[in-house]
Formats: sequence, structure tokens, C-alpha cells
Amino acid sequence: MATNAQRQAAYRRRRRAMIDGLMTARGLPPLPAVSTIPGWPRWKEAMGRIAAQLEVIESEMADYYDQRSERWQEGERAEAFDENLNVLRTIMESVQIWPD
Repeated sequence: MATNAQRQAAYRRRRRAMIDGLMTARGLPPLPAVSTIPGWPRWKEAMGRIAAQLEVIESEMADYYDQRSERWQEGERAEAFDENLNVLRTIMESVQIWPD
């Protein structure tokens, strides 16, 4: 590259291509070309994936709790575990209010 400006422009192109490649690999649509247009479809898709993953985690945690003995469920560890599960459920509720 002859100038700093050319080097910087080449760097920005490589970086943009890398970011676009990561988004494509994750199955997310690209951001709009104009930066003032919101990327709602992309953001909504990402939030949907997050909500789905939270559901999997909640289900696994609930199954884990249910599979423990009654003695364990009455202990301090179960109480702390249940508090964490309730926090997760609160987070899941807040994710569900994502605007359409």
C-alpha cells in the first residue's frame, strides 16, 4: 500500500468481510447498508435464538431439580438452585416482550 489511507481502507474492508462472515456463519441476516436503518430482522432473529437457548437451560435445570432426592430438595443447595432458576425465569419473561 502506498499510503496510510489505502492501508486503513484495506483494513476496514477485511474487518467488514470478517464480521459479515461471522454473522453469516451464525445464520443472522446482515445489517442494513445504511447505518441509520435499524437492523430489526437481525436483532429479532438473535433474540429468538437467545430465548430458545434460555428455554433449553430452564428445562435442563428443572429436570435436574426434579431428579434430586427429596432430602436434597429441602436443603440449602436446593434453595440457592431454586433462586437461580427463578432468576432465569424472570430473564426469560423479559426476553418474551421483545417488540415485533
